[in-house]
Amino acid sequence: MRIGMALNYSGGFKETVAELADYEKAGLDIVFVAEAYSFDAVSQMGYIAARTERLEIASGILPIYSRTPTLLAMTAAGLDYVSDGRFTLGLGASGPQVIEGFHGVPYTAPLGRTREVIEICRQVWRRERLVHEGKHYTLPLPPDQGTGLGKPLKLINHPVRPRIPIVVAAIGPKNVELAAELAEGWEPIFYVPEKAADVWGRSLAAGKAKRDPELGELDVIAQASLAVGDDVAGLLEFGRPMAALYIGGMGAKGRNFYNDLARRYGYEKEAERIQDLYLEGKKDEAAALVPGELLESMSLIGSEGFVRDRVQAMKESGVTTLNVAPLGRTHEERVRLIEMIKDIVG
Repeated sequence: MRIGMALNYSGGFKETVAELADYEKAGLDIVFVAEAYSFDAVSQMGYIAARTERLEIASGILPIYSRTPTLLAMTAAGLDYVSDGRFTLGLGASGPQVIEGFHGVPYTAPLGRTREVIEICRQVWRRERLVHEGKHYTLPLPPDQGTGLGKPLKLINHPVRPRIPIVVAAIGPKNVELAAELAEGWEPIFYVPEKAADVWGRSLAAGKAKRDPELGELDVIAQASLAVGDDVAGLLEFGRPMAALYIGGMGAKGRNFYNDLARRYGYEKEAERIQDLYLEGKKDEAAALVPGELLESMSLIGSEGFVRDRVQAMKESGVTTLNVAPLGRTHEERVRLIEMIKDIVG
């Protein structure tokens, strides 16, 4: 089991990266850089590549709508080059609020677009002359849609690797099936190991049944806040605002994927009330209604014995990369937490 960590996309980035060398020495395997409507993740990942030696670097995630498929492929190849083969391309659909609100692009056909993006990326990395005739992307552009001067081209540079790992962030049934079929890795959110099989088992099985054996086993990347000790239970409360933001505020009524997930976990009434309050602007009241059981079951916050049990539950449910958020008060405490979780999973 690998140990990963996500970098916060709002402020303090240079300071955080300056500390990455210590996390790397402590055993951190991979770092994920998010891109919402913040600074772009690409420039930051290039900066990380220059400041680290062994650490793997992943986008967590690049939205499929904000760049052309070819640019995604070029960017991944470039990051893989400057990091000496340490890059993983994390992709996701994001949501209509961000894509239509911030990028001004219609949020249409996320499944079909993701499939074609992956196909095009792998063509580019193999340095094939790029010809793609899909429902959503056609390369070269047909003459009646442009000047008619487009021609099939291949990447000038030779990539470090002809197949860069792709991780798809997904929680919906069809999206998860697609990830299990086509990607090297799958990254869900709000992962509860005891409920994973009930919520995602069929989708994973259906996707794996169509999976190319050359892709290897699916890397399952679960996220969890981390604090180890007999007096850390109160730190669970720090997860309430984010859970409320996603369950209540990341989308409109009937179009919130995270709210849907909370309902599938069995929290139908709570999910509905959290969303109502959040959309009314009552964020604190919404956060107070996030079930403590949910916060605890998707965390690694507790005694060492509790954390060991939760890690074992993660392993048994199929998790292969544990993406933690260490909740130490100081940098030294956070480094120590990475050392501890590395020892526990070992």
